[in-house]
Amino acid sequence: MSNPYAYLAEPLDPEDPENKFFNLHKLNDHRYDSLPFSIRVLLESAIRNCDEFLVKKKDVENILNWTVTQYQNVEVPFKPARVILQDFTGVPAVVDFAAMRDAVKNLGGDPEKINPICPADLVIDHSIQVDFNKSSDSLQKNQDLEFERNKERFQFLKWGSQAFKNMRIIPPGSGIIHQVNLEHLARVVFKHNAFYYPDSLVGTDSHTTMIDGLGVLGWGVGGIEAEAVMLGQPISMVLPEVIGYKVYGVPNPLVTSTDIVLTVTKHLRQVGVVGKFVEFFGPGVAELSIADRATIANMCPEYGATAAFFPVDDISVQYLRQTGRGEEKCLYIAKYLKAAGMFRNYSDASQDPGFTQVVELDLGTVVSCCSGPKRPQDKVAVSDMKKDFEACLGAKQGFKGFQIASENHNATVDFAYNDQEFKLAHGSVVIAAITSCTNTSNPSVMLGAGLLAQKAVAAGLSVKPYVKTSLSPGSGVVSYYLKESGVMPYLSQLGFEIVGYGCMTCIGNSGPLPEQVVEAIIKGDLVAVGVLSGNRNFEGRVHPNTRANYLASPLLVIAYAVAGTIRIDFENDPLGVNSDGKEIFLRDIWPTRQEIQEIERKFVIPAMFKEVYEKIEKGNECWNYLKAPTDRLYTWDPKSTYIKAPPFFDNITLDLQPPKSIIDAYVLLNFGDSVTTDHISPAGNIARNSPAARYLTSRGLTPREFNSYGSRRGNDAVMVRGTFANIRLFNKFLNKQSPQTIHLPSGETLDVFDAAKRYQKAGSPLIILAGKEYGSGSSRDWAAKGPYLLGIKAVLAESYERIHRSNLVGMGVIPLEYLPGETAESLGLTGRERYTVVIPEDLTPRTIVDIKLDTGKTFQARMRFDTDVELTYFRHGGILNYMIRKMIKN
Repeated sequence: MSNPYAYLAEPLDPEDPENKFFNLHKLNDHRYDSLPFSIRVLLESAIRNCDEFLVKKKDVENILNWTVTQYQNVEVPFKPARVILQDFTGVPAVVDFAAMRDAVKNLGGDPEKINPICPADLVIDHSIQVDFNKSSDSLQKNQDLEFERNKERFQFLKWGSQAFKNMRIIPPGSGIIHQVNLEHLARVVFKHNAFYYPDSLVGTDSHTTMIDGLGVLGWGVGGIEAEAVMLGQPISMVLPEVIGYKVYGVPNPLVTSTDIVLTVTKHLRQVGVVGKFVEFFGPGVAELSIADRATIANMCPEYGATAAFFPVDDISVQYLRQTGRGEEKCLYIAKYLKAAGMFRNYSDASQDPGFTQVVELDLGTVVSCCSGPKRPQDKVAVSDMKKDFEACLGAKQGFKGFQIASENHNATVDFAYNDQEFKLAHGSVVIAAITSCTNTSNPSVMLGAGLLAQKAVAAGLSVKPYVKTSLSPGSGVVSYYLKESGVMPYLSQLGFEIVGYGCMTCIGNSGPLPEQVVEAIIKGDLVAVGVLSGNRNFEGRVHPNTRANYLASPLLVIAYAVAGTIRIDFENDPLGVNSDGKEIFLRDIWPTRQEIQEIERKFVIPAMFKEVYEKIEKGNECWNYLKAPTDRLYTWDPKSTYIKAPPFFDNITLDLQPPKSIIDAYVLLNFGDSVTTDHISPAGNIARNSPAARYLTSRGLTPREFNSYGSRRGNDAVMVRGTFANIRLFNKFLNKQSPQTIHLPSGETLDVFDAAKRYQKAGSPLIILAGKEYGSGSSRDWAAKGPYLLGIKAVLAESYERIHRSNLVGMGVIPLEYLPGETAESLGLTGRERYTVVIPEDLTPRTIVDIKLDTGKTFQARMRFDTDVELTYFRHGGILNYMIRKMIKN
């Protein structure tokens, strides 16, 4: 059907009548000018894609009427312009595509129909880890190991780039997905098929929101949902509330963008923005560079919002020029956005749209800070770090407590390393990592760290040799300007060698600590510390032996590395003593903002970006020489322990099977609050005594060859065994941290996988009980696929993280939510009951269902299928089954 809004299309330039845009001003509707800029992007997409089938006129009206519909739980479709994936989530997506081709062929359809329709970029950045970090050839050694460990995965991805149309692979060693997106992949405005339209995207990584800092609307979705978008389906979303975040004032010269984002994260957590858009406005935004804005947008998942949008302004266009986007492109981007009413002047208050709620931040009130020791929203002023950590030592086990007996607070353990004697204590820093796109995309903090290192070396300071230091830039541009500006040798001298271009420590790929350090930590039961310039510090994520982990600016990462402990008051305690016996304080070596800006202006130039990104797809020789299959259907290798045909479609039929009630389910795990996707599906090392290790050993592998869970996401046999295998998992059945549970019929304590298999063998369905924020953290579809394969039919929680709930829906696992005011405790649930969930035939979104216990008690919960589309996926047994049936019938 033709587009009913075709009359809005007109040339952007009268001298170029072939290329048009949808002029939303021609709606002559006063409501448009009061819409938040982020909602205007949704509106333009709905108008451009309106076909009265996937996108209807009523959807356009609902978006236009946002001031009313934002409160009404109204569902609208959104067709993003593109999809972005990283390799941890991208491999399982390509595995699913390959398996879907097989399923379509087996059901008598054309497998070539399974092909991305929406453009997709896959950046390989999650595979490299910090194995080597103390020598100038650490980068090459780590990259060689990366290829050795991941050759099968990389061959598979190279096959995918050739077998599927519209899919581009950015090879390993290129940089971190979100920084590459910011510096190179982002179009800001598409010029495609004779139309201009706003760039927008969804990504299979929760920090996709980083691109919002450049004025490109994007957010993270489950890998399963992203696959549907790649196949041409719109995302079905509830029209969000939009929180206006007014920024004013000027930051203190000693404050970094990291301090600002950690302040915003805590503030917005307190405001409560889960499931909402945040849109930044006010004169203070003009004080923030695009790198600063991107840093703030990057941590959007940590404050819980769906998107954190900075509309495009003159500074955005200047950034596009700086990063070598080309003058012609910059001109049409500005011209289109101005014509469409999507270009901002942050100093002009008359442009301010209407918001659901407005909150404010005076940049002048921001102080130097870190976040931790276990959550990114737990901000601590640097001036309070020492006393806060010491309070955490004795506090009850929890987000701000380690429950160490007071008499042990000053315990120390002696150990020898490199023929020298050292002491470790509670608070000793053993990992210091400048890592993550959150900060490595920002030249001001990276060059600031370089200048700090230069001054530290000049002052005679050093880092103890056992501290695992590392520098993993988000793109080749970073190492380029660090070397050209002359600060790299000083970073190296302090141990911050370039170790790889990827996420590394931020996602748990921190590599092993020295054995002597690990032994000392275990011997003293010490709360050792990791300090990283990342965005996540959940317990067990960075390294199993760092119980406390703090997010900090790259400058503070170096400062704490030099100090060797978190138990330091920088104002009153010296960083160290030089060879002349002089005490050196942090204030003595901290660079001024003027120094940083001067060096940034001189060395961060367009030619740098052009040179790096011209060769990005062909710059890795190992990738270029990698041979991959060329068949359109993938030939699965039964010997492979990395890539395996998943069982999701083994029993699929063309006809729908009606959903059945869950009868007499056992509780597999009984959780409290804030169970993260790291707890559910860890990405890091595979423990030698785990079910996954036993499986890999049975396939002839040695522990050295295990690699990480993240690298094996293409193999369901490993991933299902790794589900709930995090050693920091706290299960109420055991009342301690352990990747185990109680098999209720026998009373035995077993690994979670082994217990689930026993239940499955007996034909017993399973559920999970949980508290608030179930599934918070990284976007991981295996955190839904794993439980599905364990036989879990439903999760009953107080609340869910947005992406994880979507992933559960995508796998056909029912997300149940307690009614307001009710919890497991208030209902007297122990988890030892058996649960029957009664599913009615006439399901509607957010249906309330009865749950009957074998004790005779009955209560109600809400099924969190929030839209009709989600219910459709559930009836099909998941989103991928739905897509297979749809592709065959079309």
